[in-house]
Amino acid sequence: MDDTDDKTILIVDDEPDIREVLAITLTDMGYRTVEAENATQAFEVFLNENPRIVLTDIKMPGGDGIELLRKIKHQNPETEVVMITGHGDMNLAIRSLKYEATDFITKPINVDALEIALRRAREKIVMRQKLQDYTRSLEQLLREKTELQDHLASLGLMIGSISHGMKGLLTSLDGGLYLVSSGLKKNDLERMKEGCRAARETAERIRKMVLDILYYAKERELQRTPVPAADFAESLVGAIRPRVDGYGIRLACNFDRTAGTMEVDADYLYAALVNILENAVDACLKNRRILTHQIDFTMADQGDEIVFTIADDGIGMDSDTCEKVFTLFYSTKGRKGTGLGLFIANRIVGQHDGTITAASTPGKGAVFKVRIPKTPPQV
Repeated sequence: MDDTDDKTILIVDDEPDIREVLAITLTDMGYRTVEAENATQAFEVFLNENPRIVLTDIKMPGGDGIELLRKIKHQNPETEVVMITGHGDMNLAIRSLKYEATDFITKPINVDALEIALRRAREKIVMRQKLQDYTRSLEQLLREKTELQDHLASLGLMIGSISHGMKGLLTSLDGGLYLVSSGLKKNDLERMKEGCRAARETAERIRKMVLDILYYAKERELQRTPVPAADFAESLVGAIRPRVDGYGIRLACNFDRTAGTMEVDADYLYAALVNILENAVDACLKNRRILTHQIDFTMADQGDEIVFTIADDGIGMDSDTCEKVFTLFYSTKGRKGTGLGLFIANRIVGQHDGTITAASTPGKGAVFKVRIPKTPPQV
Protein backbone atom coordinates (compact mmCIF):
# COMPACT_ATOMS: atom_id res chain seq x y z
CA MET A 1 0.00 0.00 0.00
CA ASP A 2 1.56 3.32 -1.00
CA ASP A 3 0.92 6.84 0.28
CA THR A 4 -1.09 7.80 -2.82
CA ASP A 5 -3.58 4.99 -2.16
CA ASP A 6 -3.92 6.01 1.51
CA LYS A 7 -4.54 9.64 0.56
CA THR A 8 -7.22 9.02 -2.08
CA ILE A 9 -10.86 9.31 -0.97
CA LEU A 10 -13.93 8.55 -3.07
CA ILE A 11 -16.77 10.96 -2.21
CA VAL A 12 -20.26 9.64 -3.00
CA ASP A 13 -23.29 11.93 -2.66
CA ASP A 14 -26.16 12.86 -4.96
CA GLU A 15 -25.95 16.54 -3.93
CA PRO A 16 -23.26 18.46 -5.90
CA ASP A 17 -22.92 21.15 -3.24
CA ILE A 18 -22.11 18.60 -0.53
CA ARG A 19 -19.57 16.85 -2.81
CA GLU A 20 -17.93 20.22 -3.55
CA VAL A 21 -17.69 21.23 0.12
CA LEU A 22 -16.32 17.82 1.08
CA ALA A 23 -13.78 17.92 -1.76
CA ILE A 24 -12.49 21.36 -0.64
CA THR A 25 -12.36 20.28 3.01
CA LEU A 26 -10.56 17.02 2.25
CA THR A 27 -8.11 18.71 -0.11
CA ASP A 28 -7.25 21.15 2.69
CA MET A 29 -6.59 18.12 4.89
CA GLY A 30 -4.11 16.80 2.32
CA TYR A 31 -6.27 14.19 0.60
CA ARG A 32 -6.80 13.58 -3.10
CA THR A 33 -10.49 13.22 -3.98
CA VAL A 34 -12.54 11.54 -6.69
CA GLU A 35 -16.33 11.88 -6.86
CA ALA A 36 -19.49 10.05 -7.84
CA GLU A 37 -23.13 11.14 -7.69
CA ASN A 38 -24.76 7.73 -7.17
CA ALA A 39 -23.96 4.16 -6.09
CA THR A 40 -23.69 2.76 -9.62
CA GLN A 41 -21.24 5.43 -10.75
CA ALA A 42 -19.39 5.17 -7.43
CA PHE A 43 -18.68 1.46 -7.91
CA GLU A 44 -17.29 2.10 -11.40
CA VAL A 45 -15.02 4.85 -10.03
CA PHE A 46 -13.99 2.54 -7.20
CA LEU A 47 -12.94 -0.19 -9.65
CA ASN A 48 -10.92 2.30 -11.71
CA GLU A 49 -9.29 4.31 -8.89
CA ASN A 50 -9.06 1.67 -6.15
CA PRO A 51 -9.18 4.22 -3.28
CA ARG A 52 -8.46 2.91 0.20
CA ILE A 53 -11.14 5.15 1.79
CA VAL A 54 -14.73 5.76 0.60
CA LEU A 55 -16.98 8.48 2.08
CA THR A 56 -20.57 7.81 1.05
CA ASP A 57 -24.07 9.00 1.80
CA ILE A 58 -26.44 6.26 2.95
CA LYS A 59 -29.56 7.39 1.09
CA MET A 60 -29.21 8.16 -2.64
CA PRO A 61 -31.29 7.70 -5.75
CA GLY A 62 -30.26 4.71 -7.90
CA GLY A 63 -28.99 2.50 -5.08
CA ASP A 64 -28.35 3.15 -1.40
CA GLY A 65 -25.04 3.43 0.45
CA ILE A 66 -25.54 0.14 2.32
CA GLU A 67 -25.59 -1.83 -0.93
CA LEU A 68 -22.55 0.10 -2.18
CA LEU A 69 -20.78 -0.74 1.08
CA ARG A 70 -21.50 -4.45 0.64
CA LYS A 71 -20.26 -4.45 -2.98
CA ILE A 72 -17.07 -2.58 -2.07
CA LYS A 73 -16.33 -4.91 0.84
CA HIS A 74 -16.93 -7.92 -1.38
CA GLN A 75 -14.57 -6.52 -4.00
CA ASN A 76 -11.88 -5.40 -1.55
CA PRO A 77 -12.42 -6.15 2.15
CA GLU A 78 -9.49 -3.88 3.07
CA THR A 79 -11.27 -0.70 1.86
CA GLU A 80 -12.40 1.56 4.69
CA VAL A 81 -15.92 3.00 4.21
CA VAL A 82 -17.24 5.94 6.25
CA MET A 83 -21.02 6.44 6.04
CA ILE A 84 -22.80 9.83 6.00
CA THR A 85 -26.30 9.80 7.48
CA GLY A 86 -29.09 12.17 8.37
CA HIS A 87 -30.40 12.34 11.92
CA GLY A 88 -33.40 10.22 10.97
CA ASP A 89 -31.28 7.43 9.49
CA MET A 90 -29.48 6.22 12.64
CA ASN A 91 -30.85 2.69 12.29
CA LEU A 92 -29.33 2.50 8.79
CA ALA A 93 -26.05 3.87 10.10
CA ILE A 94 -25.92 1.23 12.84
CA ARG A 95 -26.83 -1.42 10.29
CA SER A 96 -23.89 -0.29 8.14
CA LEU A 97 -21.53 -1.14 11.01
CA LYS A 98 -22.74 -4.74 10.78
CA TYR A 99 -21.43 -4.75 7.20
CA GLU A 100 -18.03 -3.54 8.45
CA ALA A 101 -18.32 0.18 7.80
CA THR A 102 -15.43 1.95 9.53
CA ASP A 103 -17.57 4.68 11.11
CA PHE A 104 -20.46 7.02 10.37
CA ILE A 105 -20.96 10.78 10.66
CA THR A 106 -24.17 12.77 10.61
CA LYS A 107 -25.42 15.68 8.55
CA PRO A 108 -24.80 18.55 8.77
CA ILE A 109 -21.19 17.37 8.64
CA ASN A 110 -18.94 18.50 11.45
CA VAL A 111 -15.34 18.90 10.24
CA ASP A 112 -13.89 17.63 13.52
CA ALA A 113 -16.10 14.53 13.43
CA LEU A 114 -15.09 13.96 9.77
CA GLU A 115 -11.40 14.27 10.64
CA ILE A 116 -11.74 11.82 13.53
CA ALA A 117 -13.56 9.27 11.33
CA LEU A 118 -10.90 9.54 8.60
CA ARG A 119 -8.08 9.28 11.13
CA ARG A 120 -9.67 6.10 12.42
CA ALA A 121 -9.89 4.76 8.87
CA ARG A 122 -6.23 5.52 8.20
CA GLU A 123 -5.21 3.95 11.52
CA LYS A 124 -7.01 0.76 10.51
CA ILE A 125 -5.22 0.80 7.15
CA VAL A 126 -1.83 1.27 8.79
CA MET A 127 -2.57 -1.37 11.44
CA ARG A 128 -3.70 -3.85 8.80
CA GLN A 129 -0.52 -3.25 6.81
CA LYS A 130 1.61 -3.75 9.93
CA LEU A 131 -0.30 -6.94 10.69
CA GLN A 132 0.28 -8.21 7.14
CA ASP A 133 3.99 -7.37 7.37
CA TYR A 134 4.18 -9.08 10.75
CA THR A 135 2.39 -12.15 9.39
CA ARG A 136 4.75 -12.33 6.41
CA SER A 137 7.72 -12.04 8.78
CA LEU A 138 6.34 -14.82 10.95
CA GLU A 139 5.75 -17.02 7.91
CA GLN A 140 9.31 -16.37 6.75
CA LEU A 141 10.65 -17.18 10.22
CA LEU A 142 8.58 -20.35 10.27
CA ARG A 143 9.94 -21.38 6.86
CA GLU A 144 13.50 -20.66 8.01
CA LYS A 145 12.90 -22.58 11.26
CA THR A 146 11.55 -25.56 9.32
CA GLU A 147 14.45 -25.44 6.88
CA LEU A 148 16.91 -25.21 9.77
CA GLN A 149 15.27 -28.17 11.53
CA ASP A 150 15.41 -30.19 8.31
CA HIS A 151 19.02 -29.12 7.81
CA LEU A 152 19.99 -30.09 11.35
CA ALA A 153 18.17 -33.41 11.01
CA SER A 154 19.96 -34.16 7.74
CA LEU A 155 23.26 -33.10 9.31
CA GLY A 156 22.61 -35.65 12.05
CA LEU A 157 22.01 -38.33 9.44
CA MET A 158 25.07 -37.18 7.56
CA ILE A 159 27.26 -37.37 10.67
CA GLY A 160 26.11 -40.94 11.24
CA SER A 161 26.80 -41.82 7.62
CA ILE A 162 30.15 -40.02 7.60
CA SER A 163 31.30 -41.68 10.83
CA HIS A 164 30.85 -45.14 9.31
CA GLY A 165 32.45 -44.05 6.05
CA MET A 166 35.36 -42.33 7.76
CA LYS A 167 36.03 -45.37 9.94
CA GLY A 168 36.33 -47.50 6.82
CA LEU A 169 38.58 -44.95 5.11
CA LEU A 170 40.90 -44.74 8.10
CA THR A 171 41.13 -48.53 8.17
CA SER A 172 41.97 -48.47 4.45
CA LEU A 173 44.59 -45.76 5.04
CA ASP A 174 46.14 -47.82 7.85
CA GLY A 175 46.26 -50.79 5.46
CA GLY A 176 48.07 -48.75 2.81
CA LEU A 177 50.57 -47.39 5.33
CA TYR A 178 51.16 -50.92 6.66
CA LEU A 179 52.02 -52.12 3.15
CA VAL A 180 54.49 -49.26 2.76
CA SER A 181 56.04 -49.96 6.16
CA SER A 182 56.33 -53.71 5.61
CA GLY A 183 57.64 -53.13 2.09
CA LEU A 184 60.40 -50.94 3.50
CA LYS A 185 61.38 -53.60 6.04
CA LYS A 186 61.44 -56.33 3.38
CA ASN A 187 62.89 -54.08 0.66
CA ASP A 188 59.84 -55.01 -1.46
CA LEU A 189 59.35 -52.19 -4.02
CA GLU A 190 56.09 -53.57 -5.43
CA ARG A 191 54.62 -53.85 -1.95
CA MET A 192 55.56 -50.22 -1.26
CA LYS A 193 54.01 -49.08 -4.57
CA GLU A 194 50.79 -50.93 -3.76
CA GLY A 195 50.71 -49.33 -0.31
CA CYS A 196 51.35 -45.84 -1.74
CA ARG A 197 48.60 -46.32 -4.31
CA ALA A 198 46.12 -47.47 -1.63
CA ALA A 199 47.05 -44.57 0.69
CA ARG A 200 46.84 -42.03 -2.14
CA GLU A 201 43.43 -43.31 -3.25
CA THR A 202 42.14 -43.25 0.32
CA ALA A 203 43.44 -39.72 0.86
CA GLU A 204 41.61 -38.64 -2.32
CA ARG A 205 38.37 -40.16 -1.04
CA ILE A 206 38.81 -38.37 2.31
CA ARG A 207 39.44 -35.08 0.46
CA LYS A 208 36.28 -35.54 -1.59
CA MET A 209 34.27 -36.41 1.51
CA VAL A 210 35.46 -33.27 3.32
CA LEU A 211 34.65 -31.07 0.30
CA ASP A 212 31.18 -32.62 0.02
CA ILE A 213 30.52 -31.84 3.69
CA LEU A 214 31.70 -28.24 3.26
CA TYR A 215 29.52 -27.68 0.19
CA TYR A 216 26.51 -29.25 1.87
CA ALA A 217 26.89 -27.42 5.18
CA LYS A 218 26.50 -23.94 3.67
CA GLU A 219 24.72 -22.96 0.46
CA ARG A 220 26.49 -19.84 -0.71
CA GLU A 221 25.26 -16.89 -2.73
CA LEU A 222 26.54 -17.09 -6.30
CA GLN A 223 29.34 -14.77 -7.40
CA ARG A 224 28.64 -14.70 -11.13
CA THR A 225 31.26 -13.57 -13.65
CA PRO A 226 31.51 -14.06 -17.44
CA VAL A 227 33.47 -17.28 -18.04
CA PRO A 228 34.53 -18.61 -21.49
CA ALA A 229 32.82 -22.00 -21.77
CA ALA A 230 35.75 -23.66 -23.57
CA ASP A 231 38.28 -22.51 -20.96
CA PHE A 232 36.00 -23.73 -18.19
CA ALA A 233 35.71 -27.16 -19.82
CA GLU A 234 39.51 -27.38 -20.15
CA SER A 235 39.91 -26.59 -16.45
CA LEU A 236 37.69 -29.57 -15.66
CA VAL A 237 39.90 -31.80 -17.79
CA GLY A 238 42.90 -30.59 -15.82
CA ALA A 239 41.18 -31.54 -12.57
CA ILE A 240 40.15 -35.07 -13.59
CA ARG A 241 43.12 -35.97 -15.84
CA PRO A 242 45.42 -37.30 -13.07
CA ARG A 243 42.73 -39.66 -11.84
CA VAL A 244 41.69 -41.06 -15.24
CA ASP A 245 45.32 -41.46 -16.29
CA GLY A 246 46.12 -43.15 -12.99
CA TYR A 247 43.48 -45.80 -13.66
CA GLY A 248 44.16 -46.10 -17.38
CA ILE A 249 40.79 -44.64 -18.36
CA ARG A 250 40.68 -42.87 -21.72
CA LEU A 251 39.16 -39.37 -21.57
CA ALA A 252 37.77 -38.33 -24.97
CA CYS A 253 36.99 -34.60 -25.13
CA ASN A 254 35.06 -32.69 -27.75
CA PHE A 255 34.58 -29.00 -26.96
CA ASP A 256 32.96 -26.33 -29.13
CA ARG A 257 35.76 -23.78 -29.38
CA THR A 258 33.35 -21.17 -30.74
CA ALA A 259 31.13 -21.36 -27.66
CA GLY A 260 30.61 -18.03 -25.95
CA THR A 261 30.73 -17.09 -22.29
CA MET A 262 28.40 -18.02 -19.47
CA GLU A 263 27.71 -15.94 -16.37
CA VAL A 264 28.41 -18.40 -13.56
CA ASP A 265 30.11 -18.81 -10.22
CA ALA A 266 33.05 -20.66 -11.77
CA ASP A 267 34.46 -22.21 -8.59
CA TYR A 268 31.06 -23.44 -7.45
CA LEU A 269 30.01 -24.86 -10.82
CA TYR A 270 33.48 -26.37 -11.19
CA ALA A 271 32.87 -28.41 -8.02
CA ALA A 272 29.57 -29.71 -9.43
CA LEU A 273 31.02 -30.84 -12.76
CA VAL A 274 34.12 -32.39 -11.15
CA ASN A 275 31.77 -34.36 -8.89
CA ILE A 276 29.97 -35.79 -11.94
CA LEU A 277 33.26 -36.60 -13.69
CA GLU A 278 34.59 -38.35 -10.58
CA ASN A 279 31.33 -40.26 -10.36
CA ALA A 280 31.92 -41.43 -13.95
CA VAL A 281 35.42 -42.64 -12.98
CA ASP A 282 34.01 -44.60 -10.03
CA ALA A 283 31.36 -46.16 -12.28
CA CYS A 284 34.02 -47.29 -14.76
CA LEU A 285 36.11 -48.89 -12.02
CA LYS A 286 33.09 -50.86 -10.80
CA ASN A 287 32.55 -52.38 -14.27
CA ARG A 288 35.13 -55.15 -14.26
CA ARG A 289 33.75 -56.76 -17.44
CA ILE A 290 35.60 -54.17 -19.53
CA LEU A 291 39.38 -53.95 -19.41
CA THR A 292 39.77 -50.55 -21.08
CA HIS A 293 37.33 -47.82 -20.11
CA GLN A 294 36.45 -44.53 -21.76
CA ILE A 295 34.68 -41.36 -20.62
CA ASP A 296 33.34 -39.03 -23.32
CA PHE A 297 33.22 -35.42 -22.21
CA THR A 298 31.63 -32.89 -24.57
CA MET A 299 30.66 -29.22 -24.36
CA ALA A 300 28.33 -27.59 -26.87
CA ASP A 301 26.86 -24.14 -27.39
CA GLN A 302 23.11 -24.61 -27.87
CA GLY A 303 21.57 -21.18 -28.29
CA ASP A 304 20.91 -19.75 -24.85
CA GLU A 305 22.58 -22.67 -23.07
CA ILE A 306 25.94 -24.31 -22.64
CA VAL A 307 25.50 -28.09 -22.48
CA PHE A 308 28.02 -30.41 -20.83
CA THR A 309 27.66 -34.14 -21.50
CA ILE A 310 29.55 -36.79 -19.54
CA ALA A 311 29.14 -40.38 -20.81
CA ASP A 312 30.90 -43.37 -19.29
CA ASP A 313 31.00 -47.10 -20.01
CA GLY A 314 30.75 -47.99 -16.35
CA ILE A 315 28.48 -50.31 -14.44
CA GLY A 316 25.37 -48.30 -15.24
CA MET A 317 22.16 -47.84 -13.26
CA ASP A 318 18.62 -49.16 -13.39
CA SER A 319 15.66 -46.79 -13.80
CA ASP A 320 14.93 -46.71 -10.06
CA THR A 321 18.51 -45.65 -9.29
CA CYS A 322 18.37 -42.99 -12.02
CA GLU A 323 15.36 -41.44 -10.33
CA LYS A 324 17.01 -41.43 -6.89
CA VAL A 325 20.59 -40.58 -7.83
CA PHE A 326 20.25 -36.86 -6.95
CA THR A 327 18.51 -37.56 -3.62
CA LEU A 328 20.27 -36.55 -0.41
CA PHE A 329 22.24 -39.43 1.17
CA TYR A 330 21.40 -41.83 -1.66
CA SER A 331 24.60 -43.57 -2.74
CA THR A 332 25.36 -46.32 -5.23
CA LYS A 333 28.71 -46.92 -3.55
CA GLY A 334 27.57 -48.41 -0.27
CA ARG A 335 29.73 -47.37 2.68
CA LYS A 336 32.29 -45.87 0.32
CA GLY A 337 29.92 -43.03 -0.58
CA THR A 338 28.28 -40.26 1.46
CA GLY A 339 25.28 -39.74 -0.80
CA LEU A 340 26.20 -36.05 -1.00
CA GLY A 341 28.13 -35.68 -4.27
CA LEU A 342 25.38 -35.76 -6.89
CA PHE A 343 22.90 -34.10 -4.53
CA ILE A 344 25.30 -31.17 -4.17
CA ALA A 345 26.00 -31.11 -7.92
CA ASN A 346 22.28 -30.94 -8.63
CA ARG A 347 21.81 -28.16 -6.07
CA ILE A 348 24.67 -26.08 -7.51
CA VAL A 349 23.39 -26.48 -11.06
CA GLY A 350 19.88 -25.57 -9.86
CA GLN A 351 21.25 -22.40 -8.27
CA HIS A 352 22.57 -21.52 -11.74
CA ASP A 353 19.01 -22.02 -13.11
CA GLY A 354 20.27 -25.08 -14.96
CA THR A 355 19.32 -28.77 -15.02
CA ILE A 356 21.00 -32.16 -14.74
CA THR A 357 19.55 -35.29 -16.29
CA ALA A 358 20.79 -38.86 -15.96
CA ALA A 359 20.14 -41.72 -18.37
CA SER A 360 21.53 -45.22 -17.99
CA THR A 361 21.21 -48.91 -18.72
CA PRO A 362 22.61 -51.49 -16.28
CA GLY A 363 25.97 -52.73 -17.50
CA LYS A 364 26.15 -50.19 -20.34
CA GLY A 365 27.25 -46.99 -18.65
CA ALA A 366 25.49 -43.72 -17.94
CA VAL A 367 25.06 -40.30 -19.54
CA PHE A 368 24.81 -37.13 -17.47
CA LYS A 369 23.75 -33.97 -19.25
CA VAL A 370 24.17 -30.55 -17.58
CA ARG A 371 22.46 -27.51 -19.09
CA ILE A 372 23.58 -24.07 -17.92
CA PRO A 373 21.93 -20.83 -19.17
CA LYS A 374 24.49 -18.39 -20.57
CA THR A 375 22.86 -15.57 -18.64
CA PRO A 376 20.64 -15.75 -15.53
CA PRO A 377 16.93 -15.15 -16.12
CA GLN A 378 15.75 -11.60 -15.51
CA VAL A 379 13.67 -11.36 -12.35
